[in-house]
Amino acid sequence: MDKFMNEQFTREKLMKEVGAQQNIFLIAEIDDEAVGYARMREVPNPAGLDSLPAIELARIYSVQSRIGKGIGSALMKKCIEVAQQEKKQVLWLGVWEKNQHAISFYERWGFEKFSEHEFILGDDVQTDWLMKKAL
Repeated sequence: MDKFMNEQFTREKLMKEVGAQQNIFLIAEIDDEAVGYARMREVPNPAGLDSLPAIELARIYSVQSRIGKGIGSALMKKCIEVAQQEKKQVLWLGVWEKNQHAISFYERWGFEKFSEHEFILGDDVQTDWLMKKAL
């Protein structure tokens, strides 16, 4: 996990993502302190979504000290609003199959599994569930 985090979340890589045209970033703040963020992006649809107007929820995070305090829910609500404003019919995401806490969160928001795919985490092959929510 450390190898993945060190490779994927460098300042340089994050700044490049912020500047990319296909990305939408939402920042959650409390008293002018960033406590979470979401990243949505326009990418080709995965198999199973065909040509539906869709957008990916690529990341949704809350700082550790704020988990369970409504940050994720506030961000998810705003992501859904943004997707609807963008005239999307589907909001989709990938989540590690063993992250039951996240899967339960997404299911509470009406997401359902429609596929899965493998990805490399460090030196291990992992499986992500692909989940979607009709808007």
